[in-house]
Amino acid sequence: MRWLAALLLALPALIAAPASADELRPGYLEFTESAPGEWRLAWKEPFTAPPLEAPPPPNLPANCSYFGAVEQGVAGLAIVGAAEARCEGTVRGGMIGMPGLIGQADMLVRVAPLGDPVQALRLTSAEPRAMIPARPDRMQVLESYFVIGVEHILLGWDHLLFVIALVLLLRRWRPVVFAATAFTVAHSITLAGASLGLLGMPQRPVEALIALSIVFLALEIVRLRKGEESWTLRYPWAIAFAFGLLHGFGFAGALAAIGLPEGEIAAALLAFNLGVEAGQLLVVAALMALLAALDRLAQPAMATGLRVAAYGIGITGSYWLIDRVIG
Repeated sequence: MRWLAALLLALPALIAAPASADELRPGYLEFTESAPGEWRLAWKEPFTAPPLEAPPPPNLPANCSYFGAVEQGVAGLAIVGAAEARCEGTVRGGMIGMPGLIGQADMLVRVAPLGDPVQALRLTSAEPRAMIPARPDRMQVLESYFVIGVEHILLGWDHLLFVIALVLLLRRWRPVVFAATAFTVAHSITLAGASLGLLGMPQRPVEALIALSIVFLALEIVRLRKGEESWTLRYPWAIAFAFGLLHGFGFAGALAAIGLPEGEIAAALLAFNLGVEAGQLLVVAALMALLAALDRLAQPAMATGLRVAAYGIGITGSYWLIDRVIG
């Protein structure tokens, strides 16, 4: 039972160890009108394993056709492509899609016609095609960016491990809720500021410092198990707020990779933030429930489990830190 508790608490770090921060971002497809009737396409389709053959290019509206070469290649853990197309008349009401979505089954589509607002659509493996509406749909923007926010916190392992470490450090509802709220407020400030161009910080140092924040919390968990006091335990909300400002730049970097729809920037930012918060609350609730169950069923093993979890999280954060500094 002792090692079962240790495994359950350390499992997130063991799963996250080979992963990087944002390797599981949603894919994106940009469909941009460069001149009347002439369109450019650019897409990125993340994968977990390289495909055996090149996937087909995006499906275009019925009144559009490709001209020239369709270029595709591999960059990192994604298929990237570019092409040009010609369309007769408007694309409004037409269907656009990505056949055979691979790896990550989500793709954000940005349609940018000349003289009209940019529209945001979302594709999934269940629904790989979507209709381009006659006019932008705010509810569609809200839904798309909310889902992206949830996925980013659940699949962005560095942000997720920080939240997990925070819960393991505090372990009581009241401090956890206060600290999580401070973290949310802080990353909302820097996310909005960076997305609107009011704040800025180079992404590579941000990613390295985020990894360092995970190592810091892992060390604090070890100190707690030894009975040592620290400022983190006295003022967890302040530490969570400070690191939340940093993580907000990380969220902004991920959001910049998929872009914001013109005319609906505020709605997209709000929905993304709410999605991140919803995903974060799911993680906090699940982990607090797990800790409560282990307290009842395997209380003597909790000390071992927390120590193993702290070392697992610390080793993962250290690996990311070294990789991001020298990589």
